Amino acid sequence: MLSRYFNTIRYLTWRQILARLWFRVFRPSTDLAPASRRRMASGKWLPPICGKESLRGRWRFEFLNQIQDLSFPGDWDPPGVPRLWVYNLHYFDDLKSCNAADRIGLHRDLVIRWVEDNPPPSGTGWDPYPTSLRIVNWIKWVLAGNDLPPVAHHSLAVQARWLIRRLEYHLLGNHLLANAKALIFAGIYFDGPEAETWRQRGERVLQEQLPEQILPDGGHYERSPMYHLLVLEDLLDLVNMYNSYQLEVPGYWRDVIERMLSWSSFMRHPDGEIPFFNDAVFGVAPTPEKLDRYAKSLGFHVGDVDKNGCLSDSGYCRMMQGNAVVFVDCGAVGPDYQPGHAHADTLSFEVSVKGRRVFVNSGISTYERGEKRGYERGSTAHNTLVIDGLDSSEVWAAFRVARRARIRKLETHFRGDTSFVLAEHDGYKRLSDPILHERTWQLDNVCLEIVDRVTGRGRHLIELYFHFHPDVSIQEASKIIQISWKDSGDGIATLYPDTNVDVSIDRYSYHPEFGTNIPAQRIILRTTANLPCTLKTRIEWL
Repeated sequence: MLSRYFNTIRYLTWRQILARLWFRVFRPSTDLAPASRRRMASGKWLPPICGKESLRGRWRFEFLNQIQDLSFPGDWDPPGVPRLWVYNLHYFDDLKSCNAADRIGLHRDLVIRWVEDNPPPSGTGWDPYPTSLRIVNWIKWVLAGNDLPPVAHHSLAVQARWLIRRLEYHLLGNHLLANAKALIFAGIYFDGPEAETWRQRGERVLQEQLPEQILPDGGHYERSPMYHLLVLEDLLDLVNMYNSYQLEVPGYWRDVIERMLSWSSFMRHPDGEIPFFNDAVFGVAPTPEKLDRYAKSLGFHVGDVDKNGCLSDSGYCRMMQGNAVVFVDCGAVGPDYQPGHAHADTLSFEVSVKGRRVFVNSGISTYERGEKRGYERGSTAHNTLVIDGLDSSEVWAAFRVARRARIRKLETHFRGDTSFVLAEHDGYKRLSDPILHERTWQLDNVCLEIVDRVTGRGRHLIELYFHFHPDVSIQEASKIIQISWKDSGDGIATLYPDTNVDVSIDRYSYHPEFGTNIPAQRIILRTTANLPCTLKTRIEWL
């Protein structure tokens, strides 16, 4: 346990450590001074991306596929529900749902109810992240043509004053960007020197953080396709806000957005959605297609990119030959000092065939600390190789990583009708018998061949996991796996394991959204071997 703590804390920056101490010790006073008047927009506010309805009736809410009937004022921190559900309750995302105009009166009552029941700065609703999202959503609601009640107008200023003193430098990542966005929104929405201070502080945070958080290839440094889209939406909203008030958009924002759009175009399956690497599922971020349309409405060019190649900074490769598209994770689990959304999925992959997903990572259903969260982050929930039942990176708690896998070698070739990726990681070097895992993927028009080389000493249990989409059915006969579609029975591929492994077909839960558990099948190939060892798996398309 001490080793785990040491190997987690040693990667933190001094700024994070000091910020965490300050965050725990310092509790700023609440400034309840009157709010300045609203500054009226001189340009046109374009409709931003709308989301799904979460307010199902008077005080009936649905978040994370879980419905709760609440009773106020007591239920703003309802017991027995996940913390992320409570966070969503305080976001006020329903104000920007696609049919929000049908519930204006209910929204107005809910806003007033929140102000009356959540005095500053008590309760989960005053945590910096939900405060940031709520500030933005209330302002978007006003820009959509609604009137903010006077008590909420005052509360909005109090929230901005509180937030500027509670910026999440101890977490950094997408949280700090969301803090900056909220300060800028409030700084533009309100008039006067105090508001200008908020806006300038938010701009300084972005000027400092964007060059670090957005990698040269356009990916967000947490390496989560879902959070990449959330950050991209934040930046597009900021451009919309500046345009609506006829303010000059910082030039470097446009460059960052263009690169992020290209990354998004690269990192999507033929069905148009993201792969499940690290913390990534559907239903949280807008779809890539919605973001493309939003970007185009704001004047950004959304073009196609070469879909065969690698994002060298993010560590993702995409191979496309014939009817198959393969995504490969061959990069860092995340920034060393903030791997909170990292999984032990190094050298995992996903595959679509004829536009439909076949091999998938299992996704996530919860952020709650516990066995389920630990499993969903672990190596056995991904299409990768596992040594002695251990994770390739030491994921623990809900958002912690101790010793983590690092890529030592990466080679790629994309020539004509063949794509080739080779990568090696040292995540198992921490064992008493240090071990390296090298995997190659070679894709052509008729098959995908995967070769795993495990080098080191001693005798070890080696397991290969292959998870299939719920729409896929698998059957084994004489160690040969037939893969077909459930709905039609049409064959997809035949999987030929290495002759030296035992084959078992297992059930697992696929989590395409939070709170979902869909039964599906997976294959586990096992062998106990003296190292070094090489295992070949061949998948031939039908």
